[in-house]
Amino acid sequence: MSTTIECTYCKGQGIDPFQLLSDISKCQVCKGAAIVEIEAPFRTCVFCSGTGKNPLGARVPCIVCKGKGHNPITSEVVCEKCIGTGRAVDGLPCTSCNGIAYK
Repeated sequence: MSTTIECTYCKGQGIDPFQLLSDISKCQVCKGAAIVEIEAPFRTCVFCSGTGKNPLGARVPCIVCKGKGHNPITSEVVCEKCIGTGRAVDGLPCTSCNGIAYK
């Protein structure tokens, strides 16, 4: 079952938060709709801390949650490789859980 939530990447504004093309460019996550659909149940993305933005400094959506700020809950078992951080030693998403922190 999916549910609709406010777009985390643009904070429900529908415009690109970084104004890469112009100050009126549409948000690349919600395509200007200000809302996105996500599979329920879901939890805050541990990789981007729920911001929807790439924590590695790039002005692009988070590569784990695709900018939604949340990931569907598929397991309650914490990933043993990253110990629930969602990150590998190099700071990239954990290769075992794909950055979701649960397996």
